Parts: sequence; C-alpha cells; structure tokens
Amino acid sequence: MQKLTKGEEEIMYHIWALGRCMVSDVIKRLGEPKPPHSTISSIFRILEKKGFLGHKAYGRTYEYFPIVEKKDYSKKTLRNIVKNYFDGSVNQMVSFLVEEDDLSIEELGEIIEKLGQKN
Repeated sequence: MQKLTKGEEEIMYHIWALGRCMVSDVIKRLGEPKPPHSTISSIFRILEKKGFLGHKAYGRTYEYFPIVEKKDYSKKTLRNIVKNYFDGSVNQMVSFLVEEDDLSIEELGEIIEKLGQKN
C-alpha cells in the first residue's frame, strides 16, 4: 500500500465517509474556498493509480468507490508511526501519549479493558 500525501489523505477521508461518490460530492464537503473541480478530479485519478479507488463509468460521468478500507489504511499508518517515531515500541508510544496528557487514565483503563477482552 502506497503512502498518501496530506491532500490525498483528506480526500480519501471524505470518500470513506461517503462510500460510492462522484467528484462533486466530495467538493460539496470541502471548506471554503472550494477548490476547482479539475484539482479534485486530478487527486481522484492519482488515488486510483495508487490503488485506493476504483470507478464505474456512466457515459462521461464517473462514480468512484474506495478499494482500500479506512481501517486497513489506519492500521498501516499507525504501524509506520510506531516504527518511525517510537522505535517500534507501542509501549513507548502509549507512554508518550500519557506524558503529553493526550491519553487520560480513564482512556488507558478502557484500553486495558479491551485488551483483557481479547484474551
């Protein structure tokens, strides 16, 4: 799975939320000022080349759909973050989040509970 740029990733989040969609559907969801249709259309084509999207043609109109699931992309991205920023240690990442007050004791307790349910 290839890495996405920030712009490509933003567009993919909208596509994942919409499911099957057209370029105009994503443009409607974007903030002001709205980017040109041609710009977003180019990003869709790039996402298709990277294997993230497929499409179905209805004459000159294209309906796009995600091929890569958000969960799969999230998993790969998180693994890369752990690998590149925390020496491959999830423990280091969690410790960092706790120290930075990005993860509360309650949230950590919920994580521990979920881990206990897996066993």
